[in-house]
Amino acid sequence: MTDLATENWKDSLMVEPPLGVESNQPLSESRAKRPIEIARTRLLVAGTIFALCFAVLGVRIVDLAVNDEAEIARSTTGREAGTLGLARADVVDRNGMLLATNLPTVSLYVDQTKVIDPEDAADKLHAVLPEYSRDTLIKRIAGDARYVWIKRSLTPEQEYQINRLGLPGFSFEREERRVYPQGPLFAHVLGYTGIDNRGLSGVERGLDRSLAASDRKTPVMLSLDLRVQHILAEELSRAIVDFKGVGGAGVVLDVDSGEIIAMVSLPSFDPNGKKQQDDPNQFNRVTKGVYELGSTFKAFTLAMALDYGVVDLDDGYDASMPIRIARFTINDDHPENRWLSVPEIFMHSSNIGAAKMALDVGATRQRAFLKKIGLLDSIKLEMPEVGQPQSPTAKEWRDISTMTIAFGHGVAVTPLHLASGIATLVNGGFLREPTLLKRPAGVPAPGTRVLKAETSEIMRRLLRLVVTDGTGKKASAPGYLVGGKTGTAEKSSATGYRKKSLISTFVGAFPMNRPRYVVLAMIDEPKGNEATHGFATAGWTAAPLVSRVVTRTAPLLGVGPLDEDAAPVRHEMMVNELSSGAKLASF
Repeated sequence: MTDLATENWKDSLMVEPPLGVESNQPLSESRAKRPIEIARTRLLVAGTIFALCFAVLGVRIVDLAVNDEAEIARSTTGREAGTLGLARADVVDRNGMLLATNLPTVSLYVDQTKVIDPEDAADKLHAVLPEYSRDTLIKRIAGDARYVWIKRSLTPEQEYQINRLGLPGFSFEREERRVYPQGPLFAHVLGYTGIDNRGLSGVERGLDRSLAASDRKTPVMLSLDLRVQHILAEELSRAIVDFKGVGGAGVVLDVDSGEIIAMVSLPSFDPNGKKQQDDPNQFNRVTKGVYELGSTFKAFTLAMALDYGVVDLDDGYDASMPIRIARFTINDDHPENRWLSVPEIFMHSSNIGAAKMALDVGATRQRAFLKKIGLLDSIKLEMPEVGQPQSPTAKEWRDISTMTIAFGHGVAVTPLHLASGIATLVNGGFLREPTLLKRPAGVPAPGTRVLKAETSEIMRRLLRLVVTDGTGKKASAPGYLVGGKTGTAEKSSATGYRKKSLISTFVGAFPMNRPRYVVLAMIDEPKGNEATHGFATAGWTAAPLVSRVVTRTAPLLGVGPLDEDAAPVRHEMMVNELSSGAKLASF
């Protein structure tokens, strides 16, 4: 090959560079790079396609999540999306101690259209949720509804174990669960909510709208005092055990504001646990139960007669013989068998004297008085569990009714009615509706005068006499000037009164020179024991309970002990000369 031919052959191996570009690159190198460039381009295009796919999938997942939550909410609770984790205000006592709050929780639901094998899923879930049978789980998973709750409020361990199963179609919903840190202590007052955080009983239901308000950030503050509630519950429980009672009720009430400082009904229940509507322990004996409360009503009979001017403290009645009317006989449980002055009738709890006193007042005025002080109408309270007092109609209110009601038979009220009525007798004569909400400091509580101030002053001293010299001696709490009234009544039934089934009650106030609090204790069906010599009456069972409650709670409530022998105290509580000028020289 000639030199020229050789040069032409070499030139044929060179690639012409692009116009305006000089290149000395051999043809072999350029050809080697072309596959790399093509691969790079293909990777770039593929990466872009994958990125777009992931973006579309991400948008779809978000869309499905939002739409599915709305569908779940509509299918399971009937509410719009966003209400499953319904916020709810905290509830605190008067000192800011937490009584009810919300905690985050998780619930499990299933979309049955996405379940591959319902039976296999049921088997696996049953191992984590053994409280549900396999058949129950299958019915829920393969039911007619697309979305079904499997279990609400899972524990963290249950959530973890179910999540590990990786079951298609099963998902978790973040919610909030209502919890009660004090357990059974405030159960009857607070009540509880349902799975949708709506109030079903107690304050939770009575204040449901306020507690569930979306703009509410501050807790709802109740009038209750955690410390006093604990003491009252402890002492009431102790008495029920000591006297083998079936239950009991207790109240501490501020006489000037109407604030309920403590309210206990026993037996109680745990609002954090599983609840059944027919559970008898959920019955609130304080606000819902209506009872004939026996001789405690003599306080109202005496106040009524004094306020109407029918009697004064110099008057008296013959209590030497039982009263026989129609087929009934009225006797005294602690007979003195003599003429008794008005104060003695009260101090010795004479049924005969009270009945005669009420007859002098008359049925019409008796009924009007009891209605005026709130004993014939249900109490308006921040909870739905309130009882309606039972009493004869105006037409049925005959002489026999007048006499028996005078000593607490023939009319039934709640223990809260009784506590509120006694507060009216000792606070100067003002009726104030009880409340479970703390009243603003410095703002006078609304009230209506229903009793003369002089009548209230006399009643304070006479209630004190019952404790110093009458049937309520065991309610005495040295230094705190307790006054009050005992009441023992037989429980009624369809066949009449049951003599061995008693309601024993003591209702008192302290300090009686300037009353601040009413304390009530009621024991349902107490049995006498060796310490009471077999007696189950209020003076032996309920009165000592009130003494212990007063002694323990008075310092917490800012009531210091008094020197009962000090001249100013003796002057305020003198029982031998009242402001009306009446004499009690015999005492």
